[in-house]
Amino acid sequence: MEEIRNILEESLHIDFIQAIISNPKKKGGIIKIKVRPIIVKGELLFQCEIFENKQAFHKNYNREETILYLVGKMEEFKQMQLETKQLQYTVLVSKKGKVTVKQKKQVGCVKEVDLSHNRSKKYILQEGKSVPFLYDLGVMTKEGKVVKTRFDKFRQINRFLEFIEDILPQLNKEREITILDFGCGKSYLTFAMYYYLHELKEYDVRIIGLDLKKEVIQHCNELSEKYGYEKLKFLEGNIADYTGVNEVDMVVTLHACDTATDYALAKAIGWNAKVILSVPCCQHEANSQIKNEVLEPILKYGLIKERISALVTDALRADYLEKEGYEAQILEFIDMEHTPKNILIRAIKTGKKGKNTEKIEECEEQLNLSLTLKKLLEHKGEV
Repeated sequence: MEEIRNILEESLHIDFIQAIISNPKKKGGIIKIKVRPIIVKGELLFQCEIFENKQAFHKNYNREETILYLVGKMEEFKQMQLETKQLQYTVLVSKKGKVTVKQKKQVGCVKEVDLSHNRSKKYILQEGKSVPFLYDLGVMTKEGKVVKTRFDKFRQINRFLEFIEDILPQLNKEREITILDFGCGKSYLTFAMYYYLHELKEYDVRIIGLDLKKEVIQHCNELSEKYGYEKLKFLEGNIADYTGVNEVDMVVTLHACDTATDYALAKAIGWNAKVILSVPCCQHEANSQIKNEVLEPILKYGLIKERISALVTDALRADYLEKEGYEAQILEFIDMEHTPKNILIRAIKTGKKGKNTEKIEECEEQLNLSLTLKKLLEHKGEV
């Protein structure tokens, strides 16, 4: 690692721009490290943004500490991209530890580095640029300024679009993409999704929003027509009964209450959806069933039982998605109604069915559970 140490010693100064360490040798643990220079109380430090288990942590080190930390971490990674105002480096580390370094001079004008400690977050929908649906929904002014009391909503919409941005490689840009949004409600996120995919990313996208509230559906259709969003339609209806399509590319279900989430997931699987984004809500079903002698001292507390039941429900939902040929993740998502952080299940279809049936059944038996999603999948959508 002496070559890497030399590069870091030559690069970590006021002209340093950034470094990205990626491609870990083993799964699990830290997946990426980003490094940038910052000035704190007149001292040049280096902020390491460490990505682990879908979370990011920040640590600030002085020059010597940063070199020591990064040299140690490069034992666990295969690649580092590093930039200064003068040079660009690509560092590759083989399985046997052989280090290969490629170096080239910077070409053209190099952007000035932001050395502030707490730099402002770059949102997908930026403040200062007027977005029609955000104005009509009361989040922005006509000039594009975010309404102070609605900044949480603005931030939450952008957080959702980050999830959409992550799955863009799964969506075919060469044809029309069909997305279903079950339980769309006031449709902040439905409009955001259409605006982002159609207006900003230029996808040929058709989005159908479905909800039980007639007045809400009427209002959303009026807004969609006003903006000229020809392929954004809202329908009144129930998740369990909807049969308007045969195949979809993505299914979104946010805050579908209790077993409505299961119906949406079963529909998505039946439609061969490439992507599923689901934020479950009010998971009551398991709470009425869950029972285990060993866990009795814990489950006797109502609040604890309720929370454990909700977590178990969503974990089993993710397991069933894996069983059906999806790569499933459980991520944190900020609730649209300003309640504490929530769970989002993100599933990408791989076509490779999981071999976890036995483990799922064992877990269900131990906890005395027979959940709706299992029944729907066994009976092809009917309970």
